[in-house]
Amino acid sequence: MQNFFKSAKLDNVCYEIRGVVLREARRLEEEGHRVLKLNIGNPAAFELDVPEEIQQDVIYNMHQAQGYVESKGLFSARKAVMHYCQQRGIAKVDIDDIYLGNGVSELIVMSMQALLNTGDEVLIPAPDYPLWTAAVTLSSGKPVHYRCDEQQDWFPDIDDIRKKITRRTRAIVLINPNNPTGAVYSEELLEQVLELAREHNLIILSDEIYDKILYDGTQHTSIASMADDVLFFTYNGLSKNYRAAGYRSGWMIISGAKHKARDLIEGIDMLSNMRLCANVPAQLAIQTSLGGYQSINDLVAPGGRLYEQRETAWRMLNDIPGVSCVKPKGALYLFPRLDPKHFPVVNDEKLVLDLLLQEKILLVQGSAFNIDDKQHLRVVFLPRADTLSDAMGRLGNFLEHYRQ
Repeated sequence: MQNFFKSAKLDNVCYEIRGVVLREARRLEEEGHRVLKLNIGNPAAFELDVPEEIQQDVIYNMHQAQGYVESKGLFSARKAVMHYCQQRGIAKVDIDDIYLGNGVSELIVMSMQALLNTGDEVLIPAPDYPLWTAAVTLSSGKPVHYRCDEQQDWFPDIDDIRKKITRRTRAIVLINPNNPTGAVYSEELLEQVLELAREHNLIILSDEIYDKILYDGTQHTSIASMADDVLFFTYNGLSKNYRAAGYRSGWMIISGAKHKARDLIEGIDMLSNMRLCANVPAQLAIQTSLGGYQSINDLVAPGGRLYEQRETAWRMLNDIPGVSCVKPKGALYLFPRLDPKHFPVVNDEKLVLDLLLQEKILLVQGSAFNIDDKQHLRVVFLPRADTLSDAMGRLGNFLEHYRQ
């Protein structure tokens, strides 16, 4: 009997957020255990619903979603994204510069397939959102990880980026606000990245899916608003800011030095046409989402759910002996560090698996985000404060026994 094997293209593709430990969590659930899933930023699982106005508009207009639409997306939705670009100061964006997709994930993979030849390099932050590394690898490129400095609020290390640029480097990825660290980058840092892109003729790929989830008065600047002589791909969508993860509704904006990328844009158009179009019902939500009242502002303000949940989880993590955590300025995650003097972790995946088996709490090990050390965990702070408080207490007890 001849067996069938996966493609060799997948040999170095890794996405451990939904990996071995999650499969064990599903097994436990099938046995009747209740697992607290702090591994994925899925707002709906924690009663953070899509605003009712958005839901109603999708339902009301559903009759318009029966057929294919233009491959780049509904005109009204792309027009709304274009107006959003104007609000954010991203200049000279036309309707045809905007692509709607089945979530940002599809658009990241699509753009990497259009951009990369075998061996082309893309600079990606470490820690990263691992889809970026997987998409580059799957597209026959080489992911090169640059260091983000925990001692400097997880900002990218510009000197490390500079050292890792080669003649094969095509682009640099920014995840801002950052997943998994919650860092939000200053304009000074963004200016330094721009200078590197100018000097080495790099494309800037800016993942801004959390651009409205900001705390403590933090301001987010889209790097594409700061220059027009560099080529920018900016990615955003409804999953997080509008708690519509299941809608799979995202967009990609091409701006800046578009005149340098006519051939590349033709390739993206080709790939966009091949999938016919993104799912149309989800596109109906974009215009309403980007206009009018922004309910996320209440959630991230002091007294709001996300703000208070962040405060609770951050404080309790730092109260655990041997654990420290930089306070996130944006997004939905904490990325605590376990002091190796207290916790000599050899295999962080096993640590997370042991936590799951003993406490029925599901986290993601830090190494899943393409960092070298085994001393970090990612914690989602979407559950209500009382649930988080209980979970952080159990995590502290688990780590105390682990240390002993």
